[in-house]
Amino acid sequence: METTNEVNTMQGDAVLSGVAQHALDPKRRVTIPSGWRDALGKPAYVFVMADPHEKCLRLLSNERMQGLREKLLAKRFSDPLVAQKLRVLGQNTEQLPLDVQGRIRISDRLLNFAGITGKIAFVGAITYGEIWAAEARPQEASVDQAALSEALAALDF
Repeated sequence: METTNEVNTMQGDAVLSGVAQHALDPKRRVTIPSGWRDALGKPAYVFVMADPHEKCLRLLSNERMQGLREKLLAKRFSDPLVAQKLRVLGQNTEQLPLDVQGRIRISDRLLNFAGITGKIAFVGAITYGEIWAAEARPQEASVDQAALSEALAALDF
C-alpha cells in the first residue's frame, strides 16, 4: 500500500494531503486512510459527492458541508432555479457512516461514475479528499516544481 504524508490539521478543520491506495472489499466498502480519519476528528460520517470536473469523487468533512449549508441557507428557496440546483447537488452527494474499522460503502451509482471497480487512490486536495480509480488518477513520477509553483501562485499562497 502506497501512503505518503497523509494528514495535517489546521484550526479544527481537516487538511487532507498525500496519496494512499486501498481497495474495495468484497462488500464494496473502502477504508478511509487512518490519518485522514484522525484529521477529520474520527467522524461518525463523511460526505462523498461526484466531482464536477473530473471522473473522481470528493470526500468532504462535516465541517466543510456545514459551511456549504450555511451559504445555501442564504439562498431564496422559492426560486425554482435555486431549488433545481439544490436538487442536483443533493442527488450527487451522499452522507456515509463510517463503521468501526473506518470503512464506508459508496453507492454503486457514484462508484460507476468514477470508474471504481477495485483499487482506489485517495488523493489529498487540502480542503477535501479525492477518491479515484487507482488506474485513472493523475500520476506524478516526481515533484513537478513548475506545476507546484504555478499552483501556489494561482492560490495566492
